[in-house]
Amino acid sequence: MKILLIQPRMNKRPMDTALKAQMAPSLALLTIANILRGHDVTIINENIESTDFNQQADIIGITVTVDVMPRAAEISRRFRDKGIFVVAGGIHITANPEDTEAYFDAVCLGAAEKTWPALINDFRKGCPQKRYACDDDLTGDGVVSPAYDLIERSGYLYVNVVSTSRGCPYRCSFCYNSAEAFRTSYINRPVADVVADIQAIGTKHVMFIDDNFIGNPAWTREFLNAIAPMGLKWNAAVSSNIAAMPELLDLMKETGCQSLFIGFESLNSESLKSVNKKQNSVEKYENLIDEIHKRGIMINASFVFGLDGDDRTMFKTTLDWIVKNRIETITSHILTPFPGTKLYEELCAQNRIIDFNLEKYNTAHVVYLPKSMSAKELYDGYIWIYKELYSFRNIIKRMPKAKNQRIPFLAFNFLYRKYGRFTEKLCRLISFNNIGRFARFISYKI
Repeated sequence: MKILLIQPRMNKRPMDTALKAQMAPSLALLTIANILRGHDVTIINENIESTDFNQQADIIGITVTVDVMPRAAEISRRFRDKGIFVVAGGIHITANPEDTEAYFDAVCLGAAEKTWPALINDFRKGCPQKRYACDDDLTGDGVVSPAYDLIERSGYLYVNVVSTSRGCPYRCSFCYNSAEAFRTSYINRPVADVVADIQAIGTKHVMFIDDNFIGNPAWTREFLNAIAPMGLKWNAAVSSNIAAMPELLDLMKETGCQSLFIGFESLNSESLKSVNKKQNSVEKYENLIDEIHKRGIMINASFVFGLDGDDRTMFKTTLDWIVKNRIETITSHILTPFPGTKLYEELCAQNRIIDFNLEKYNTAHVVYLPKSMSAKELYDGYIWIYKELYSFRNIIKRMPKAKNQRIPFLAFNFLYRKYGRFTEKLCRLISFNNIGRFARFISYKI
């Protein structure tokens, strides 16, 4: 069968450029492509190329995050009007099947490994169902590797993305992991499978894109010992309790860890409690930063503004704290109640959601009534802190003490953030992949 898999174009935030949209390929679609080996599979990423609605296919598959749902519905309508079968899956579909399934011929809920084989079997028989869901939990050895050989490398800054796990052991109320559909166990893949994926991407620089790389610390230790001889430079996302694991931090440094993404979210303890961020302790933040920095590892800190304990003074307080602690890179968000999450249920019950246009649900718009400031104050503060953090003055003030991290720090802060639009133009002239390779070489000499 001919199957076309589509990633709808993203809705950029004010600070985003094509560097964000073309950072890396979708592992979800690459995984489905590998599940469908033997079929004629084509992947379209609308952030790189346009969808040709005149092409023929037996099945159209669309991966859906919340903010691209309107675009996904439009893609589906145009293909269904031509009599082509359209199926959708992804995090938004899984969390909201009742609100989304009317737009597609079928929806797949949860792991593709558990749904797509049944869908294909039923389609061949001429009796596809409306909804496919996992009958039981996916196990680590059941995770299918992405089809890395299908990546059109020139369109991406990096193709070095690898997943070691599925899920997260925590249930923060603003995260999809708080939705009933995702209340499954955290699983790790077999170490040998992940090592094989690293070898398949053919680079010494790896981005592990798990929700929580240390969700099972014993597995993480085993994995790091396995990759120790490989000479990698790598990045990952971890929870803030990593500070309580100094031996694991030592092993991370020894095996090539360059930076860790951590969801600090807020400097206000009451704000953290309001979203069940129980693994975080504001009182321990500076010790956490010190433990990571003294090992020469950079921090990518995530902050969410607009939590119920936040008022308009939080932006200045957070800016000063970030600069004082020399946090190297920052990702900031406006609190967004993703449909299906615990937060969404709570705000709906309080009649605080004021905008249901899903295109705005990309953490860059105020779609609810904040508790301790106006919607305008929240949005203006979000824009202000971004501009201040990436001002020339504050970039220099945040310069890492570790000399080996200064070039990657400057490359990210200047080439990706402050002058990202200039870098985007270079990418269009030279190719995104070549610029990514250049950034990797000057940063890590690999």
